[in-house]
Amino acid sequence: MQNPVQTVDTAHFERMLLARKEEIERRLKKIDTDLGTLKSADSAERATEAENDEVLEEFGQVGEEELRAIDAALDRIANGRYGQCMKCGEQISVERLKAVPHTPFCKDCATSI
Repeated sequence: MQNPVQTVDTAHFERMLLARKEEIERRLKKIDTDLGTLKSADSAERATEAENDEVLEEFGQVGEEELRAIDAALDRIANGRYGQCMKCGEQISVERLKAVPHTPFCKDCATSI
């Protein structure tokens, strides 16, 4: 069943996405800086630092994935397709876009993936 057409304030979501992108880029820069710092000569401290580096690298990977999703959402805004599910073509609810502004899928399609 097709949902009634909702008006999506793309300018609002574009501002949200750009602000989130800026925040992630700042975090990724800090992660890169932290990963590039000199390590301790103490072997016990080096082991702890190696574990910390693994966590930072994982955060960095998650951030990179979110950046790609944000860039794709910004492209959809530019192409006039923002808010349209990339799988079924139905409209994504405004509530879902507020929760996950970079989502390419409606709730039904996201849960079926």
